Formats: sequence, structure tokens, C-alpha cells
Amino acid sequence: MPPTNEQFTQAANHWDLEALYTDIASAKGKRLTPVEKLHLRGLLSGYSPAEVADKLHKSVKGVESEMCTTLYPHIKSLVGKSNEKVENWRNITEWLEEAGYKTQLSAESQVSDSLPVDTWVKIGSISIEKDKIMIIGVYIRNIAETLPSQPPTEDSNNNNHTNN
Repeated sequence: MPPTNEQFTQAANHWDLEALYTDIASAKGKRLTPVEKLHLRGLLSGYSPAEVADKLHKSVKGVESEMCTTLYPHIKSLVGKSNEKVENWRNITEWLEEAGYKTQLSAESQVSDSLPVDTWVKIGSISIEKDKIMIIGVYIRNIAETLPSQPPTEDSNNNNHTNN
């Protein structure tokens, strides 16, 4: 099956793929092949080389070998780790993240496009594993219903108590 851009698309949600493709190509001296891009997206989606091979119905040894010869040396060069050994495939994603290629999720901008202007949103925590995003503790309040002219403050919340 020929590689397609539809495989491992979740990598685009967390990584600046275009900058990576360009910069790795520069380190390599020529453009990345579609297969190299596919393997890179697999790694960036959190899959091990063996898992990438399994998903693509390819030989595990073949994919591991291709990554070691076609991707790893150029990524090591790009991030200034040419003399370091790749102990684990996760080294590659860690080094690329340290180099600034991982994009930050902007929950505020994504939420603000779909909520009314007078809405306050607080997210407790976000955790990302492979292709799953877990959001724990989402608090949404329509500020206009609470106080028409200003967001809630510590004082306004404390003043709601009355003594009988």
C-alpha cells in the first residue's frame, strides 16, 4: 500500500510538520520521501517503530532499519545530537520537542471560537497519550448571568454568604 497523508494524521495536531519536513530535508540535503514522512508522523503520533510497521503491514525489522538509516541521523544532526546514540525511539520525539517542534494546544483559542463572549472556561488538566486527549475538570460559566458588567472576583464570591 503506498503511503498517504491520511496515515498518522494526529501528528499534525501536536507537531509543526511543515517546519520539521523542511528542516530535516535541509539537514539531509534533499527532500524527505513520502515513506520517511509517514514513518516520522508515526513516531510523532506516539507509535514505536514496531507499531508503525504493524499499522502499515510492513516488516518490523525493515521499518526499524529504514528509520535508523533515513531519519535518525538527520534528526540527530538537526537537533545537535550527532554524537549521541539513539537508545530508544522516544529519544527522537524528546529531542524534537526540546528543539521546539512540538506545538502547544491552545484550548482557550479553540473554545473561545465556539462559546459566547461572556463565557469563562477553566480546564483543570490535559493529558495526551498516543491519539487520546484526556481533559480532567472543565468548568464553564456564563459571566453575563453572574455579574453583567464584570467577571467574577474573589470578593464577589465571598459576599454571597448572608448571616441570619
